[in-house]
Amino acid sequence: MPPERETRRTTVPVTIGGQSIVLDHSGAAFLPETDDLLVADLHFEKGSAFAARGQAMLPPYDTAETLRRLEKVIARVKPARVICMGDTLHDLAGDARMSESDRNRLARLVGRQDWVWIAGNHDPAPPEGYGGTAAEELRVGDIVLRHDVERGAHSEIPAGVVIGHYHPKAAVRARGRRISGRCFATDGRLLILPAFGVFTGGLNAREPAIAGLLKGDFQVFMIGKNGLFGFRREQLIPDPKRAA
Repeated sequence: MPPERETRRTTVPVTIGGQSIVLDHSGAAFLPETDDLLVADLHFEKGSAFAARGQAMLPPYDTAETLRRLEKVIARVKPARVICMGDTLHDLAGDARMSESDRNRLARLVGRQDWVWIAGNHDPAPPEGYGGTAAEELRVGDIVLRHDVERGAHSEIPAGVVIGHYHPKAAVRARGRRISGRCFATDGRLLILPAFGVFTGGLNAREPAIAGLLKGDFQVFMIGKNGLFGFRREQLIPDPKRAA
């Protein structure tokens, strides 16, 4: 029996720094005490950025599909506030490349509830003309929302921090097959959100950039086709080594 058959859920409640957070199968997270929806790393216009450089492997329609995902989870959860956890745009010129219809869709979304843009490394300033408020970080109750951990402080991350940035994914072996997918990663002190954008890729949670931030036998919740699947660090497998 595959391990995910026993752990599959579409939402999973976790506690980060003493505060309840609900992980959602969409890749978003919800703060029930404050009615906040968190999404990280939308990377709007990544496809058009690659196309502009002559790299055609990514079709330039990612913004529309990511917006569809975002519209769907907002309609279902109905949050009072949406908090984008950085890297909403793939690059600073992404807003200029966005189609008028996608800009209008995003503006309508922002206008329906409170909205906060947290600065990312790809977009230190929020998209212009959409409304909402901008912040380097945001404290909500007992947790701090940032795009990344504070540089130079990786060994001293306080309890109660939620970040994006690393695009975590998990890989496990089930029935002789290797299965991989986006995931949430947490040790109860730090929560790393998966990338919400459709063309964002991912970094294996066993890689030092992620595993080095998390303590002990941390846990991941992999996003599968029909639910969230929980695994411990010891159950995860690294990516295959690439030939030189």
